Amino acid sequence: MPWTLLFLAGLFEVGWAIGLKYTDGFTRPIPTVLTIVSMIISMGLLGLALKDLPVGTAYAVWTGVGTVGTAILGMWLLGDPATAVRIGCIALIVCGIAGLKLVA
Repeated sequence: MPWTLLFLAGLFEVGWAIGLKYTDGFTRPIPTVLTIVSMIISMGLLGLALKDLPVGTAYAVWTGVGTVGTAILGMWLLGDPATAVRIGCIALIVCGIAGLKLVA
């Protein structure tokens, strides 16, 4: 269960990271509220996962899931570059996340 909570926390981190782009500097109320709610949920789920997981592992996985998801959505939704090197680096992050899951 803590790994599921951690993965969900990472997904909500993606939500607030992408949401920041849509807040237009916190001038748009609905995206701003949704972004703040995503931040709160993400932190709350991370806190719950930390009850059972080592802090270093949980934090690295949380930020890794957030980084991978944000990078992929940035390419898909926002036109960020999708070069082979960039995708390869994202794959390395995924390998790191999987490695941490295996040793924790």
